[in-house]
Amino acid sequence: MVTVRAPATSANLGSGFDVFGVALSRPADIVRVQKATETSIDVTGVGRQFIPEDPEENTVGAVADALDAPAHIEIDKGVRPASGLGSSAASAAAAAVALDALYGRGYSREELVPVAAEGEAVVSGVAHDDNVAPALLGGFTIATKRGVTRVDADVTLVVCLPDIVVSTRDARTVLPADASLEALVETVGNAATLVAGMCRDDPDLVGAGMRDSVVTPARAALVEGYDAACTAARDVGATGVTISGSGPGVLAVCRPDTRRVVASAMVDAFDGQGVDARAYQTRVGDGAEIL
Repeated sequence: MVTVRAPATSANLGSGFDVFGVALSRPADIVRVQKATETSIDVTGVGRQFIPEDPEENTVGAVADALDAPAHIEIDKGVRPASGLGSSAASAAAAAVALDALYGRGYSREELVPVAAEGEAVVSGVAHDDNVAPALLGGFTIATKRGVTRVDADVTLVVCLPDIVVSTRDARTVLPADASLEALVETVGNAATLVAGMCRDDPDLVGAGMRDSVVTPARAALVEGYDAACTAARDVGATGVTISGSGPGVLAVCRPDTRRVVASAMVDAFDGQGVDARAYQTRVGDGAEIL
């Protein structure tokens, strides 16, 4: 048996739609694999009732097919499905690392990125690298058609997860069809600022670089209480706030000494809107690891 822990992730980070991603130190999925003649899946943990155990409908089944590595796969979900925290990517990344080790395929982590992305496509409908790249590699990642660039970063984060379900498929239907030149220039500038902030471990630059006037406003309409949570977080010290991935998770950047009050303020803000929520005090974390 091989056991792998793979982290939750946050994609987009506001200005980096379908490009930026970051691994979170918590929460995480745990995946265990054993060789078998055909693939089977058991799911436990948070949101397990929403996750199919049919290998043809589960991310890890697609990964097993791609690696020609049939196995009995146990998934212990720590990352809630439809949370905006890369739930399907965490399972896919963990399975890719575990099955590669189990069968001695010898893939590098970079080579496993497209494999895990194909697995995530089973759920999201599109094979994107923005969540699976940080889930596999850790740190802050920039995923483009030319490959993945990874940056070691030490930035404190808070993720607030309201008790709302937003599927990736639904979140993509509200995306604007075009953007003005002014908005494009602003987004490029903010994205560049965010990258500089990650390279410098600077929460002020990262927070400023998360601003986005194109994708985030469209998706914010799907998250009841989003505006209140953003305002509350900034009022107590968050340097930037945005939707995590496709939502409904809300990601805040802050300094280490303010993370507790930021987390509490966001939960209270959602509560004030009649929405239950919980918060994770986290940071930029490591990628999938064999336990």
